[in-house]
Formats: sequence, structure tokens, C-alpha cells
Amino acid sequence: MSTISTIRDEYLSYIRLEKNFSSYTVSEYEKDIDEFLLFLKAEGINNLNEVTYPTARLYVTRLYDRDLSRSTISRKISSIRSFFKFANSRFSIGDSAFRSLHHPKQEERLPDFFYKEELEQLFLSIGTDKKGLRDRAILELLYATGIRVSELTGLKLQDIDDSHGIVLVMGKGRKERYVPYGSFAQEALDAYRSQSRPLLMKGQEHDRLFVNLRGNPLTDRGVRHILNKMIEAASLHTKIYPHMIRHSFATHLLANGADLRSVQELLGHSHLSSTQVYTHITKEHLRKTYMNTHPRA
Repeated sequence: MSTISTIRDEYLSYIRLEKNFSSYTVSEYEKDIDEFLLFLKAEGINNLNEVTYPTARLYVTRLYDRDLSRSTISRKISSIRSFFKFANSRFSIGDSAFRSLHHPKQEERLPDFFYKEELEQLFLSIGTDKKGLRDRAILELLYATGIRVSELTGLKLQDIDDSHGIVLVMGKGRKERYVPYGSFAQEALDAYRSQSRPLLMKGQEHDRLFVNLRGNPLTDRGVRHILNKMIEAASLHTKIYPHMIRHSFATHLLANGADLRSVQELLGHSHLSSTQVYTHITKEHLRKTYMNTHPRA
């Protein structure tokens, strides 16, 4: 019989290699699973088949006792539910305990995004040295395509099709999609590949598109660090996380008349409901604009 630790390790390997989850997502799932396994150990449960619905309810009650947000609790339930689903398919472990749990009702919170003027400040803050050329190419491509940071860091040189202005992206679940990009991104990519990347490589040999200052493939964490430095340089009084660029991409497309299905395809969303949140952003933005500018609002 496989031990809990063996199932855990195989699950993490599965979501990393087969599901193509980003390193950040894998890290979050790992924390959630390990936290749950510590709870089982404290409860004297040494076999996953011993986990029952009351066990699951008790664990979720403990999460509420810690005053965690509903979104965090929901994510932890999803992590553990996914873990048990894997354990059921590979090791015949019962998975009904967490499958029966309801997610907490989510707070109404719209995704953060940048206004066009704020993005322009970011672009203006970037230098023109080898590091600046790389950072500009990163920001231009993220905004031009709306791809996830994990998709960006996974890009290879051959994934860029200059003649057609499209990039081949490996998304979640190893699903491939083509995403177009415009002239601004093309110019930034050309400058980075011809003037910056050869200097940054420092003799390294690999085909990953974006590299760090040591010539190694750039990581998700590295991109977050780069974006935070841009915010500081632009003197924008806001926090940034990489998905804000993706949110901005979708919001600006819809605000300028793009149809929802096209945006869904560009983002690589499996379900239209994931894309519909951006229509709420544009509606709220229109409402605020109206309230602030109409004489009789």
C-alpha cells in the first residue's frame, strides 16, 4: 500500500509536469496539502481512506477559526479536493469527503487592473540598457497578449513567429494556443533578442526566450521582482502582481468593443464564466465615470 507521503509526492509531480501548473501554483498547492496532512497526523489519521466527511468538515471549521478569507478557504478546499481526486484515480483512495463540501460564498471583488495612463507610466520608467530592453519586451508581450506569467517564462525562441506576429503559448493542462501581438511588442522583442539577450546569456546555451542577469531561464518570481521594480521607478502608489497585466489586457479589449468569445480564446479560458468577470469591470468603470462627470448624476 502506498504511503501518504508517496501519494503526495506523485500528486505534486503530476500537477507540475502533466498539468503544467506554474511553480507558484504548485507551491501554493503544496502548502495546502502539507497543512492538511499535518492536521490528519494530529488527529491520529494515518491512511487517506480513513478521511470521512466529518473529518473534512472539522478541518474546514479549523480554517474558519483562523479568520482566513473565504477565497483562501475556497482555494484550500479545491487543493485538497484535487489531491483526493488524483489519489482516487491512481491509488483507489475514496474521495467523497471533500467532494461533498460546499465552497464558502465568495466576496464580491473585481480584479485589479491598470488604467492606460498608469501603463504608460510603467513603460516610460524602463531604461534602455540591456536589462531595460529585456524588461520592456516582457511588459510589452504581457500586455499585448494577456498571457500568464508562467506561460511567458515557458516561452522558447522558436515560439515567436515574427512573420505573422503570433506567439505559441503552452497553457494550463498543456493546451496550446496561438495569440497575436502588435508592432510595439514586435519592436521590443526585436531589440531584446538582437541587443540584450546575447549579452545576458553569458555563454549559456538554452532556447528559453527570457533570461535573468546570469543567463539562466527567468522564473515567475523573477518576473514579479521586475514588475515591482517598475512600479517603484514609475512612482505609482499601487501594489502590483503579474495577473494585473492580464486583467488590464482583457479589460481594455472589452472596453474598446472586443467580443467576449474572442477574449475568452485569447486568454485560454476553458469556460466563458471566467471571462465574464471582465464585463463587470468595464460596467463598473462606466458607472463611476458617469457618476463623476455627468452634471445630473
